[in-house]
Amino acid sequence: MEEKKSKLSEIRATTFDVVEIMRLIGNPGVIESLSKVRDTTFQINEIIQGLQTPQMVKNIENFRIISENFNEVSSKMQSTVNHLKETGIIDKTTYLVDSVKQKIDSFDGINVDIGSVVASTKEMLDSVSGLVIEITQTVSSIKKSQTVANVSDSVTGVKELYHTIS
Repeated sequence: MEEKKSKLSEIRATTFDVVEIMRLIGNPGVIESLSKVRDTTFQINEIIQGLQTPQMVKNIENFRIISENFNEVSSKMQSTVNHLKETGIIDKTTYLVDSVKQKIDSFDGINVDIGSVVASTKEMLDSVSGLVIEITQTVSSIKKSQTVANVSDSVTGVKELYHTIS
């Protein structure tokens, strides 16, 4: 009998809790919140369906390929920079720039023919521009064995420019 009273009390308490929950669900704030949850769920489902279309799958695959290509280009650029460091072209170019700066600084206080300075500067910039173009072409289109020869030619051109300026 005691057990039946206990069961009956449990049923009564559960029924009371259910009634309380039903009363709270009828509250306008809860209904509004549930409506927002339903709308959000609907939007999420639309997004998921949109991502599963063949066109989006193809776009995502293209982004993956682009990312891989960027990584590959980055590795190649790092290799090229390391190669240029190994050949000494960067150090020689730095030396050339420093030498040019010293030459220009030595003109302070001296009457210099501005026309010849401008012409020499233009020739120097044209040579440096040519060097940059050569390095770019070398990096992008020539095999390693030919790269060293082209870099050597570029260094020779820079040396000739330096001797011309001197």
